[in-house]
Amino acid sequence: MTRILVDTGPLVALLNRRDHYHAWVRGMLQTVEPPMYTCESVVSEACFLLRRAIGGPDAVLRLITGAVLRVDFRLASEAEAVQRLMNKFESVPMSLADACIVRMTELDAASIVLTLDRDFRVYRRNRRQLVPTLMPDGH
Repeated sequence: MTRILVDTGPLVALLNRRDHYHAWVRGMLQTVEPPMYTCESVVSEACFLLRRAIGGPDAVLRLITGAVLRVDFRLASEAEAVQRLMNKFESVPMSLADACIVRMTELDAASIVLTLDRDFRVYRRNRRQLVPTLMPDGH
């Protein structure tokens, strides 16, 4: 079964109706069976970016408590692998959240990343493999 891994951008777009990609993300999510997966770094970034939106951080956390979003990645056990990724792609630069998401694709080869971030076209998993993504056309 394919696991959908969610990056920060789609979470923000989903919860912010004014976001340029709001409709695209909603359309994509109608084709996905919950739960979707992410990491704590993505949750933290999304809460921060939505801090000025009324109920923004609460809405992010409700996705978790409502079982739409699952956070099962553990940085403590994957820190060395994440650090290697961040060092490899420091010229991009790679954020902690992006490194965690790429590492999640290494741990589950059938996973696909839902993202708005073009950097995922540069990143590689397992040294040379493209990271499978779902992103808007033109990205």
